[in-house]
Amino acid sequence: MLRCDIPARPWPRFVAVALLALAAFAAAPAAAQQPRNFPATALRGEIVVQQPPELLLNGRPARLSPGARIRGENNLLMVSGALANQRLLVHYTVDISGLIGEIWILTAAERARQPWPTTREQAAAWLFDPVGQTWTRP
Repeated sequence: MLRCDIPARPWPRFVAVALLALAAFAAAPAAAQQPRNFPATALRGEIVVQQPPELLLNGRPARLSPGARIRGENNLLMVSGALANQRLLVHYTVDISGLIGEIWILTAAERARQPWPTTREQAAAWLFDPVGQTWTRP
C-alpha cells in the first residue's frame, strides 16, 4: 500500500531550477555594467546631505521630496541618512514644487562626461542627445 505519491525522480526538476537560478545570477553582473540613461531634465550638481530630508545643493539649502529616490554608483537605491555629511557629485531632477525628486551619484565615467547643464536655463538652451547621453552647447 502506497502512503504518498512521491515522484520517482525529483532530480530533473531540481537540476532545471538550479540551472535557471545560476543563469539569473550570471546575468546580474552584466546588467549592472550597462550605462545609465538620465532624463533630459537631469541637472548636475554637488550635494551634501545634512539632516534628511534637508541637504545643500551647490551650497544652497534644498529639500528632498517625500518620495525621493537616491541611486548609488552601482544604481542601487540608497537611504539619505547613509550619505550624511558626504560631498557628492550627482545628477538630480527637481519636481514641480521645487523639491529634489531623483538623485544619481555619478561614477568616474559619468563625471568625465562633459558638458552637462547645471541650471534649468542651460538645459533649455542646450541640445540633448538621449541615445548618446550627451549635451551640445549652441
